[in-house]
Amino acid sequence: MDISGKVALITGASEGIGLATARLFAEQGARLALAARSAERLERVAADLPEAMAVPTDMRDEAAVRRMVARTRERYGRVDVLINNAGQGLHVPIEQVDLAQYRAVFELNVVGVIAAMQAVIPVMREQGGGVIVNISSGTSKMVIPGVGPYASTKYALNAITLTARQELAGEHIRVGLVYPGIAGTAFHEHLANLADGGTWGGPRSRAGAMPPDTAESVAAKILEAVQTEAAEVYLESVKAVAQRSS
Repeated sequence: MDISGKVALITGASEGIGLATARLFAEQGARLALAARSAERLERVAADLPEAMAVPTDMRDEAAVRRMVARTRERYGRVDVLINNAGQGLHVPIEQVDLAQYRAVFELNVVGVIAAMQAVIPVMREQGGGVIVNISSGTSKMVIPGVGPYASTKYALNAITLTARQELAGEHIRVGLVYPGIAGTAFHEHLANLADGGTWGGPRSRAGAMPPDTAESVAAKILEAVQTEAAEVYLESVKAVAQRSS
């Protein structure tokens, strides 16, 4: 897909990978709908881009997710691309994981993605096709003690995505995955287990073996996933570590 003139809906767009993706897609001529919980920050981002609207959305709220897609369609008449980027980490050993935190992270990383897909698929079907890219994680391609709760949500996301790709192939709706590694963003400052004074609990030494990816390098791979309509696109850092772990 050539995204020039296409309508792209990007979740988690107020910072990090989502923000970098919004800027890159804008440079490529896409028309944007940007979603995140932080309305004020999102409005500032949208105001800085040539054709973008802010759609403040809590991806754990199914009704809000449906409104997000509906508002995008109302503004632009269609939705050509959906980038499911919103997500949260939970880096703690299995024995210690807080089940309420795990449920909340699963709701965001998996259920929210499914809700967005369910809302956008009928729109794409009616208009003759589209591309959905779900942002997974390199942790779903390796086994790292201390990251199991988070990685498990991405394992689930992988299965949902690749199954949907086959289910929708005949309708010209391409569904794919991007696998970032350790991104040089604020992601690790927002881990669910750091809330309320929690501790890291994750694999600092193993994480250090994976060179950090910039948000811009991940955004470039997301653009590649849309342009090629590939099933899976990897950051080079993920390929290297996954090969050593296999």
